[in-house]
Amino acid sequence: MQEINYKMLLITLAFGLIIWFIPEPAGVKAEAWHLLAIFLATILGIILKAASMGTMSMVAIALVAVTGVLAPGDPGKSISLALSSFGDKVIWLIGISFFIARGFIKTGLGSRIAYLFIRVFGRSSLGLGYGLGLADLVLAPAIPSNTARGGGIIYPIMKAMAINFGSFPDKEETHRKLGAYLSLNSYNVNLITSSMFLTGTASNPMCQKFAADLGIHITWMSWMWAAIVPGIISLLVIPYVLYKIYPPEIKATQGATKMATDKLKEMGAVSTNEWLMLTAFVLLLILWVSGDFFKIDATTTAFIGLVFLLLSRVLTWEDVKSEKGAWDTIVWFSALVMMGSALNTLGLIPWLSNLVKNEIGGLSWTLAFPIIILVYFYSHYLFASATAHVASMYAALLGVGVIIGIPPMLLALSLGFCGGIFGTLTHYGHGPAPVFFGSTYVDVKDWWSRGFVLSIIFLIIWIGIGGLWWKVIGVF
Repeated sequence: MQEINYKMLLITLAFGLIIWFIPEPAGVKAEAWHLLAIFLATILGIILKAASMGTMSMVAIALVAVTGVLAPGDPGKSISLALSSFGDKVIWLIGISFFIARGFIKTGLGSRIAYLFIRVFGRSSLGLGYGLGLADLVLAPAIPSNTARGGGIIYPIMKAMAINFGSFPDKEETHRKLGAYLSLNSYNVNLITSSMFLTGTASNPMCQKFAADLGIHITWMSWMWAAIVPGIISLLVIPYVLYKIYPPEIKATQGATKMATDKLKEMGAVSTNEWLMLTAFVLLLILWVSGDFFKIDATTTAFIGLVFLLLSRVLTWEDVKSEKGAWDTIVWFSALVMMGSALNTLGLIPWLSNLVKNEIGGLSWTLAFPIIILVYFYSHYLFASATAHVASMYAALLGVGVIIGIPPMLLALSLGFCGGIFGTLTHYGHGPAPVFFGSTYVDVKDWWSRGFVLSIIFLIIWIGIGGLWWKVIGVF
């Protein structure tokens, strides 16, 4: 549980007050400027870890309601608007997906899938890396918390494999035997699968929402279809590149297949609840993929999946109530989306976009596009949260790019995909990072140096090769 750091909280509030009392620029409404002050202070508080994201979000909602920035002079409407995002379908898509993810963990189906892949691919350390990666890929569409997916399912299995081959977290001289490679590989594969699906990580639906505010409509299928080629290439390339630039000392891991086989025997036959969970998973994928045809959106599909799991007793209402991560996400997600959308409605994002356009408007979109992507990607060094990064920069940079003339869908998806893969840069850059880094298998120097190399490869694959694929399928 994160404690409140009152020193950082005071710094956050002081920062917000300074912004608040700076006279708003010409062409900007006072309400928009004051909301910006609350928004930036909230983001700073999250970055400085002044309090948990939930606490900072509740403070922000209270300030928006009390100050009346969304409805001056109308307290009743002000609080309604401050709470408006709690009814947004995107918020509930991600929240319900957390509940569905609980089914994978509760039934043991997630672990069974991972061990099945290890049994097939685990004869070498490279194969072990691919096996764990494929397990993450299979689980990613229905487990939007990449922290739960990576830290709750993949990491314990990965660590057990490393220890089984004499690579112990508390013995530094054994780290490079296997644990270091598997840690860095599993983390980076998790980032790839996070970028491949709209439901792969919590910040993706936020991108979808901000894009929709600008008239750019991204569906679950359009996101996946655009990401499938660069995603698969990344899944093939990254484990091999890491195997070369950060090689494990142990190359053959025949014992991994035996360990996986033993674990599967220990788990026994597939239980009824696992079959029901698998049925729900297949149903979700079918409806997400064919949602446009059946006129069923992604959130409705998530509700159908959750109801199926509740009625089949795979999950109970107690499971839903106790899923703290889901309710926590719904709260902070709602607050950040509310403020981000309101900044656009009040005209601040369009104003900022025009301001930047006046500075770089003379550039062709083919030159402006990579500049925006690079700025967005490498500014992640400054953020300890992908969500805070997306909330503070995605809409503004998307608005700038669209005004300059960059094809809207191209930029919306490119920035969205960066929301997963830019986590490679640091040991604090994404939700699962503290879990894998906390194993102590990889030190900061190795994490950052290899992360920078991988960042270049990611950009070449996703923006370079991915760009060719997007041209073929008509994204631009």
